[in-house]
Amino acid sequence: MIGVLVVDDSSVVRQLMHELLAASGDIEVIATASDPIFAMRKMRQRWPDVIVLDIQMPRMDGITFLKQIMAIRPTPVIICSSLTEAGAAVTAEALAAGAVSIISKPALGVRDFLHDSFDDLANAIRAAAAARIGRMNAAAPAEQAAPLTPAPVPPALANQGQPRHTADVVLAAPGAVDAFHPTTRHIVAIGASTGGPQALEAVLSGLTPQCPGVVVVQHMPERFTRSFAERLDTISPVEVKEAQHLDRVLPGRVLIAPGGMHLMVRRDGSQYYVEVVNGPLVSRHKPSVDVLFRSVAKSAGSNAVGIIMTGMGDDGARGLKEMAERGAATYAQDERSSVVFGMPKEAIQLGGVGDVISLANISAVIENYGYR
Repeated sequence: MIGVLVVDDSSVVRQLMHELLAASGDIEVIATASDPIFAMRKMRQRWPDVIVLDIQMPRMDGITFLKQIMAIRPTPVIICSSLTEAGAAVTAEALAAGAVSIISKPALGVRDFLHDSFDDLANAIRAAAAARIGRMNAAAPAEQAAPLTPAPVPPALANQGQPRHTADVVLAAPGAVDAFHPTTRHIVAIGASTGGPQALEAVLSGLTPQCPGVVVVQHMPERFTRSFAERLDTISPVEVKEAQHLDRVLPGRVLIAPGGMHLMVRRDGSQYYVEVVNGPLVSRHKPSVDVLFRSVAKSAGSNAVGIIMTGMGDDGARGLKEMAERGAATYAQDERSSVVFGMPKEAIQLGGVGDVISLANISAVIENYGYR
């Protein structure tokens, strides 16, 4: 059983989460609290496996509480935040402070939302329970990082009622290999999920303005990706922005897929640009890493670099293999530095990974392709 602590000032949210999760069979709400002060008292009696945390609460805000938890005893934390622009900015800060994922809840109609989103909530908790949280300096060499002991991976249940589409529903599979112009610049495509926000922060802060253009899919709800990109832009030497339709992929620029939309790379002569499109969920995600990777395989071929990073599930594994088959250099983040070694493991097992590298080395790999 996964022991969960729910910290939310809404009695409706606390009660519903307690009732709904009790029916999951493998998740138990061991305690609820209306604010972090009460939460700390209950955690002294029993420490939870996962904390579901609201941001705006009386007496102590969720960010302060999160930072205290990470300093005392690093624990998987899921942020449960309202769908507002202000909430999105604060949530981006929470991800940087160590939260593993986000559940976006509406300001109104939360009862219906929790009922309708029960599978997503339960799966987010299972993914968090499998996460490896620790005080690890992501920029340090892997051999110097503090060893992390993985938690037992609970059974991951598919989102019930959601058809499992492949990238075929958005764009056709790559055909015969095109004759790519030899002087076309390299382009880097990155896919990440659980643990990705912190990992991406480590990678992007290590880049220079001379790096190749980078396109990123980070599994994240809509309205949060813009604040996430803005935060990365303030701490990175490169330009980071939420991708807009027809944005050009340029050296020293990183484009983040908007939440709730697919991101695809297209080519016009020797130039790359992106298309931001709607469509069905692919591998149960939107944006989907598979969609991005397939588009890069079709548009860039051997001029591309594909990197799949920490995350739960298998989104991106098929797309990375397609990139490899088109001559792209492909990499997977190693298990030791991954918060959840799900997506990289699936890509490795499918045969689409050329090399497995630590988080600490990803920036150097990207930079290396900027000078080819």
